[in-house]
Amino acid sequence: MKYTRLRNLEVSRIGLGCMGMSHIYTGYKQPEADSIAVIHRALDLGVTLIDTAELYGDGRNEELVGRAIRDRRDKVVLATKFGLKTHTGHSIPTDSTPANIRIAVEGSLTRLGVDHIDLYYQHRIDPLTPIEETIGALAELITEGKIGHIGMSEAGKTNIRRANAVHPITALQSEYSLWTRDGDDGTLDLLRELGIGFVPYSPLGRGFLSGTIRDMDWMYEDDWRRSNPRFLPDVFEHNVAALAEVEAISEEVGCTPSQLALAWLLNKGADWSPIPGTVQIAHLEENVAAVDVVLTPNQVSRLDACTQPKGDHHGATQMKMLDRA
Repeated sequence: MKYTRLRNLEVSRIGLGCMGMSHIYTGYKQPEADSIAVIHRALDLGVTLIDTAELYGDGRNEELVGRAIRDRRDKVVLATKFGLKTHTGHSIPTDSTPANIRIAVEGSLTRLGVDHIDLYYQHRIDPLTPIEETIGALAELITEGKIGHIGMSEAGKTNIRRANAVHPITALQSEYSLWTRDGDDGTLDLLRELGIGFVPYSPLGRGFLSGTIRDMDWMYEDDWRRSNPRFLPDVFEHNVAALAEVEAISEEVGCTPSQLALAWLLNKGADWSPIPGTVQIAHLEENVAAVDVVLTPNQVSRLDACTQPKGDHHGATQMKMLDRA
């Protein structure tokens, strides 16, 4: 494994997103012991950044992660999120009021079985709560030793700048991949200006960039991707065909399409740490090996120019929650 820094927080160059073990995907259908084995194998391979959220599985994912790291806490940079669940009767679920933060962090600490969280993200911007109030409350938690660093997720340039003026922001976590490049609107440039690290989630396009999804038959009927705009029948075949260049370059390099997609991200920023999710040890090992994939400038440029997919990367309701101001 190789390592980098999100501002001044050292993390592995590739982390592990644990959402699919308990939430939305179908990994929750496997025995918990199998998911814990994946987390343990990740730690054995040098992965340190473990990502979860209070929303995932309504807290069950934090409980699972807590059990997995119970005797390995010193090996983990533990990241979780608040703010997509209200505990205060807020009029919208994106509750980042100081009162909700207090309730949320205590719940996460209990479920995770830890006395502090290394990186605490605001899961989505709360349009009804000034970002200065939210970051001020998080800064108090740092002073109290309950969290170590502040992160934001899917935040836009204006709120990032305002937040960083209150307290240094350690990382932004947003969707970014060969097929999702919202950050190219100037957000990534702002992160470099302010010294904020970047944690791309869904770096493999929800499995699409692996090149293994050729039809929908292998998915469970309740797999949420069946309703994702990029997996709908009218665009599915186009998006599969658009993988041709990715697959061609992966053959040149001698790696899998998944490894290529991750290596491209690692080339984009020295202080980036993508967090691919998986529930299988074989896929985990494949992803981690991407740190050793070497790309030429020409290959990076060709990937930069890859065809974008059809369809939004979230459904309409989720897209409205993304802060792009």
